[in-house]
Amino acid sequence: MNAKTRTLIAAALVLGFAAGPAVAHAAPAQAPVPASAQKPQPLISTPPNATALEKAIAGLGAQHKEATAALVRVGGTSGSWRGSSGVADIRTGRGAIEEGRFRAGSVTKTFTSAVVLQLAAEGRLDLDRPVRRYLPGTVPEAYGTVTVRQLLTYTSGIPAADGPGDSFEAQWEHRFDVTDPHDQIAAAVAKNPEFVPGTAQHYLNINYTVLGVLIEKVTGTTYEKAVGARILKPLGLRDTSFPGRLQTRIPGPHHHGYQAVAREDGSTELRDVTEWNSSDRWAAGDIISTTADLERFTVALFSGRLVPKAQLEEMFTVPGVKDFVTGKAATLTAGMARITLPDGTVAWGKTGSRHGYNTAIGGTRDLSRTLVYSVNSTDAKGQDMNPVALDIVMAAFSE
Repeated sequence: MNAKTRTLIAAALVLGFAAGPAVAHAAPAQAPVPASAQKPQPLISTPPNATALEKAIAGLGAQHKEATAALVRVGGTSGSWRGSSGVADIRTGRGAIEEGRFRAGSVTKTFTSAVVLQLAAEGRLDLDRPVRRYLPGTVPEAYGTVTVRQLLTYTSGIPAADGPGDSFEAQWEHRFDVTDPHDQIAAAVAKNPEFVPGTAQHYLNINYTVLGVLIEKVTGTTYEKAVGARILKPLGLRDTSFPGRLQTRIPGPHHHGYQAVAREDGSTELRDVTEWNSSDRWAAGDIISTTADLERFTVALFSGRLVPKAQLEEMFTVPGVKDFVTGKAATLTAGMARITLPDGTVAWGKTGSRHGYNTAIGGTRDLSRTLVYSVNSTDAKGQDMNPVALDIVMAAFSE
């Protein structure tokens, strides 16, 4: 694969996953195209390329520039492969833990979306109803037309709440701050809309923060208990948890996360960023899990065991609008994203990043190939896709 192709794929994979400044104008809405109406994709019939996968994660550790460890699971009807590399802790040198837990970041959104769609299937939510009807004291009149579906697809126009800043050092200084989702929403909706709801797509966590509050209002319980009762317990995801507002540690065996930080003398230190309060991400990005649990979740989701077929289609339907930042065609759905690989294979899934951790779940719609990985990136929140993660994706879907 040449460098240009790799660059294009990397750009496609990260498109929409980083919230940047708004520089493009909203485009007129176009009709969305559901996956069921698109050209069928052929089955991936060959087994996973073990040689390419082993090469993708070889040599990871404290001395590796991009990642200290990686956990990978490739599955599907065409075969399976599992692999791990690197160290769980650079201080002790302990090797990678195949069942180790990690922060999965925005993969949380797929869980949140699944619960919302379950509630829609039960008739407890109407995706086309203004969310203000359910949360009148939370969503003001200025956002009165924003629907539940628009929150799911990041087309609400609600701007981000203010935070400590985008730089690592700014976030590091506030890593133990406790954030209340209602305060975040109040700060966001106090601003003017970025665009008319439904006319553009902007990947911002605030949409899923509102959905978390909506889940609590409709179910009458906490977000964590709702996801636990509806997804974690039925699927037996015993190693998956939500830290809540106060927990800063990862429970059980886990990989430490590290951020490469430049010292004044020009050298680089790997700062341990494992302990962190994720309450500012909450229903948008605070889940802790394992590759085994996330693989089970992905298969159950794609096969229709979690969300009924009619509502599941929302997760495979890209709204017909442009991305607010790039001006390119939208790629995000209700909780997932679409990516077309060089050979025409269409994959669906979700990435997530917390400092020290890059994660992804996904696969082909027919489940002939699935992929779950956790890469302990040394710059997990960087604008470019981690090279190790990119190699894993390309190896997983190579013939």
